[in-house]
Amino acid sequence: MRREITGFSNPTVKFLRSLREKKHRKASGKFLAEGLRLLTDARECGHLPEMLVLSSQRDPHPLLEALERDVMQIGGDIIETSPDILEKITGKSNPQAVVGVFAEFDTSLAAVERKGSDIWLVAQALRDPGNLGTVLRTGDAVGAGGLILVDDCADPFSVEAVRASMGAIFTQKIARAPWAEFHQWLRSGPGQLVAASLREAVPYRGAPYTSPCFILVGNESQGLPEEYEAVCDLRVTMPMKGRADSLNAAMAAAVLAYEVLAGLEG
Repeated sequence: MRREITGFSNPTVKFLRSLREKKHRKASGKFLAEGLRLLTDARECGHLPEMLVLSSQRDPHPLLEALERDVMQIGGDIIETSPDILEKITGKSNPQAVVGVFAEFDTSLAAVERKGSDIWLVAQALRDPGNLGTVLRTGDAVGAGGLILVDDCADPFSVEAVRASMGAIFTQKIARAPWAEFHQWLRSGPGQLVAASLREAVPYRGAPYTSPCFILVGNESQGLPEEYEAVCDLRVTMPMKGRADSLNAAMAAAVLAYEVLAGLEG
């Protein structure tokens, strides 16, 4: 169905704005994604928005036309509105010309096929949505199967995390679980758990990585709990040549992921 919305007080506008808050995303099971490139990535990965919100001042584009056509074919809603209302919906000045509303994915560990990839990323208590999105992007770049979020992490479906993922939210499997559940699941099948650590660690270059490899990074400020590191199969360290004593969590995940990739392919 295609319709136009011109008022800020329209119930649909209020609903869309509410999706910027975690409690409303959780209640509705929906999330927002912005921009033609990101929505095109989603479409190419088999994910179509249930609702497409278009700026009345958008420029024509064949990819946008294809997206509109596919949304119409699945019975989705297409809404035209002003740039000012889009700004209210996204909370971003100069918003993108198109926004999509998607159903959240199944984030249970049961949906993870561990043998489907040689590399998986695992983040424990990662709090910054920008870092979370960057880790998803790294996973896509190295061909990882996905990202498993352990304990109290930022919401992967927040506008900020989705934006930072640059479309990787649609290419990477996402799972969420408490540590005990994750650890039990991991030990129920094949999988090497590797942590970036300073405790009894070996150099990350040339370490004995095996597939499937689960790369574990910790909280931005606290790092990994000692008891979590203790049960890892391998602890590796990266040299710090300057005054910094550690890397940003997302950066550490990227450096380690590429080393694991090289080790498994070598």
